[in-house]
Amino acid sequence: MTHARANALLAAEPVYLDDRFLQKYEQNAFYDTTPVRIGERWHCSPSYGGQWSFTDCRREGRNLIKVPMRELYQPKPDREILHAKSFAIDPADIAHIDLNEEHVVAKVKRMLDVLLRLGAGLSELGSTVGLNRTAFELTGFDRAEIAANGWAAYPVLCRLGQVAPLDMTQQAFLARCKSIHELLQRVPNGYLKGLLKRAGCPRSEVRDLGSLKLLQAILNIIETLNEQEEVGDAFFSDREPEGWNRRNEAMAPLFLNNDLRIADAHDTMERCLVSLQNLGFDTANVNAGYGRALDFVMDGVIDALGIVASSIEALLRRGDL
Repeated sequence: MTHARANALLAAEPVYLDDRFLQKYEQNAFYDTTPVRIGERWHCSPSYGGQWSFTDCRREGRNLIKVPMRELYQPKPDREILHAKSFAIDPADIAHIDLNEEHVVAKVKRMLDVLLRLGAGLSELGSTVGLNRTAFELTGFDRAEIAANGWAAYPVLCRLGQVAPLDMTQQAFLARCKSIHELLQRVPNGYLKGLLKRAGCPRSEVRDLGSLKLLQAILNIIETLNEQEEVGDAFFSDREPEGWNRRNEAMAPLFLNNDLRIADAHDTMERCLVSLQNLGFDTANVNAGYGRALDFVMDGVIDALGIVASSIEALLRRGDL
């Protein structure tokens, strides 16, 4: 048996690990578990201070890590190899798992993408009414930095993208909703209020609005302008826009997430579950854990932000024609 033949045998079959293998490393700051995108795939390979590392740990499906067999025998402490082995999935079970199902890191990537679009749109919209702030100033995310170095400078993204098992506890689910809310709070309220005042909204009514109602009001105004096929300059007005403060169903997932982040009592959680059900989620799923609820909330938040970003982009595009 030569080294070459041994390596060939070890490389022949990959090993699938339950992604809870990562939790030990995600929950200890001594380890690096920053997700890295290589091509179209996400890799989550734990390492320790330059002394040892896993490599080529690739996410597959919602909760699997695909690792070459040879990797598990590369130099690293025995305890780490044994730790990985304890999360190995029986190959017979893989056939019953959807390897194309979206995992939590991919969802965070989609959320980041729509936040970057939203920041760019709000920045350009502001420039049409005399408010000059860059997208980075509005969201705290630098597109060039992300393109060059991934998520390394943004631990908030790494935390949001941590393992989200299907049997996630209620408290872990609520903590993740809080992290989502923190991302949405990055755009300064003062900037959004400035946009609304320049759109003609009464100062006295705008003054005490929170971030979500401010964003909802901007969406209401822009949707009306888009329906009338107005151009970007029409956002500025000295007259109060009709229906600017109405409830907009497209924003419901954002308000739901806000309610969930503060759901610290049983009756509050019951109301949130009713809201989830009203939005189309089968709350019977939470009996087995809150992983699917997190998927539903994240998808809803991404879709809602996407509607706001797309509405702004549509208005501004007509201004460029």
